[in-house]
Amino acid sequence: MAARANDQVTDAAAERPRAAVIFNPTKSGLDELRDAVARAERLQEFAPSLWLETAVDDPGNGMAREALAAGVDLVIAVGGDGTVRAVAAALRDTGMPLGLVPLGTGNLFARNLGVPVNDQFDAVVLAFSGLDRAVDVLVADLTRPDGSVESHVSLVMSGIGIDATMIANTNPDLKRRVGWLAYVDAGLRAIPASKPFRLVHRMDGGRPHRSRVSSMLIANLGYLPGNLELIPEAELDDGHLDVVRLQPRNAWGWLFIWRKVAWENRVLAKSALGRQLIDLTGGNRRREIVYARGRSVELSIEGEPQEVEIDGEEFGVVTAARFAVDPAALIVRVER
Repeated sequence: MAARANDQVTDAAAERPRAAVIFNPTKSGLDELRDAVARAERLQEFAPSLWLETAVDDPGNGMAREALAAGVDLVIAVGGDGTVRAVAAALRDTGMPLGLVPLGTGNLFARNLGVPVNDQFDAVVLAFSGLDRAVDVLVADLTRPDGSVESHVSLVMSGIGIDATMIANTNPDLKRRVGWLAYVDAGLRAIPASKPFRLVHRMDGGRPHRSRVSSMLIANLGYLPGNLELIPEAELDDGHLDVVRLQPRNAWGWLFIWRKVAWENRVLAKSALGRQLIDLTGGNRRREIVYARGRSVELSIEGEPQEVEIDGEEFGVVTAARFAVDPAALIVRVER
């Protein structure tokens, strides 16, 4: 009789859905995380989760593949945009739902999805019980100076030029202490020393254009920390990527870019009166910041190779790159 009862308990557990939690063991608050996951498992009638640690040489891709092989029903990425990107690369085009528990510096992907970034338990509950939403993934093919090509995915934003230099120069100790504000410090140091460069780019295989830029950004979303809206019309599930060229000629140009993303895009563009004011002041005719939208963009750098970053992580230097959108390739858990 006891053996039959134990078999029934085992069978019941096997019938319940199961999640995999991919986490960085060096992060603080892991005990609280385990408690939050256990509570969510009980609330949502999940079996005990599979816990997988990231490694120095693998921030989550291999662990996500292990989770897929284990046959779980949900994968939860615990960490910042880098961890999420690594996990998403393995889950792309699999249909496996991805839950997010933000523990990083910017957490831009989570913020743009409305995932709680300051309440770990709410984020865990959302990961277990939220609505499945299909979002786009950007695929970046990077050409190195030796001619080799590497393929990576991007969920947030990639950049070539001064933004990548800024990422590379961010003080890691300051980043741990003050979070995304450390990028402001790096930017203030990088802008005065930045040198524009020339590149040739074309959207969707069309006519090539030559530009002199300080930075070229390829984005899947438009909102940044600090109430900055880089691309007002960007959507995670519109089947397009957004390209932004930053091409200021001097310090006044940088001030205009700041006004554009902090005031015009964020405030004025939200109302008809504000849009009229932008037109009257010539904001839409300025060329310091230029927007384009499509399904792919190819670019070739003239002169010295340039730094590149993907989702806030430095990726060395490139001589050319191609970015393409993979529409609705990733399933993420969001609020109902």
